Amino acid sequence: MLKTRSYLAEIQLKPTAPLEPAAFPFTLPAIRSLARLVLHPNVTFLVGENGSGKSTLLEAIAVGMGFNAEGGSRNFRFATWESHSSLHEHLRFVRGFEKPRDGFFLRAETFYNLGSEIERLDEGPGGPPIINSFGGKSLHAQSHGESFLSLFMERFRGQSFYMLDEPEAALSPQRQLALLSRLHDLVGQSCQFVIATHSPILMAYPNATIYAFGEHGISQVAYEDTEHYRLTRDFLANPARMLRILMGEE
Repeated sequence: MLKTRSYLAEIQLKPTAPLEPAAFPFTLPAIRSLARLVLHPNVTFLVGENGSGKSTLLEAIAVGMGFNAEGGSRNFRFATWESHSSLHEHLRFVRGFEKPRDGFFLRAETFYNLGSEIERLDEGPGGPPIINSFGGKSLHAQSHGESFLSLFMERFRGQSFYMLDEPEAALSPQRQLALLSRLHDLVGQSCQFVIATHSPILMAYPNATIYAFGEHGISQVAYEDTEHYRLTRDFLANPARMLRILMGEE
């Protein structure tokens, strides 16, 4: 039976937040129009085109919840480039009654840096190597996709809050299906996920809440109404015609 209470129930834009589009990220319509966003107790997807603000908001949620801006758990504090916005300072976080046992913020674009930080920390004195929590094998000694799956299969555990930014970036379609299966296992163990993605495979997870980010703000949409689903469906239905259109032959 799936849990029904959130670790993070919703986020709200503080009344004192700047609403004039003078500086990033308030130049983005989705961020500027944000009032409150209710999160599903199991899985919430943030979808939209590149530059729409979904990853910016996910990053702000992660930082505001105490996670490292470049990824990892609350215990990671490395920084290779301070590029995150100040959006987290303008958000109010409405937490649930329960506290998560653990959590993790995955950023696909900085995952290599996370692997390097784990190796650096494991070179120093201390307790058991951190890499043991990731399956015991260096993330750099695996392919990008294998290292992602090691994170999902070995590091993630129940009763936790997870934020994933484009987790499909390193995964083949078959591995995305494996991630869907693992996602469902973890939801059954009282985990809550917020996921920014372009993958029509991942966002097919049943009963999830999907928020679409666009030029008119943020709106909740059904899976079949996402651009990702419709474009993929139309392409696979007639790839030859779609290619002719793209190549200017029709």
